[in-house]
Amino acid sequence: MTESELADRAKKAAEILKAPTEYKVCEGCESIVREKAVFCPNCHGYRFDSDPARVIEQARVLGTRPASSISQQDYS
Repeated sequence: MTESELADRAKKAAEILKAPTEYKVCEGCESIVREKAVFCPNCHGYRFDSDPARVIEQARVLGTRPASSISQQDYS
């Protein structure tokens, strides 16, 4: 992972930290998705934790490490 990609992840995490109530954590793959999402775009899970404290905790974790989940772009 390049420095630029890691910086992008940190930037996205900072946006989430500003408004954690607008997001939720997928209980299948621990990705963060918008509150209005019905299914996780990464694992297609449908169980989420919308507790703001959990979102903040996960945003801090994901913002400091490379991506480890498979995304839709990986299937192309």
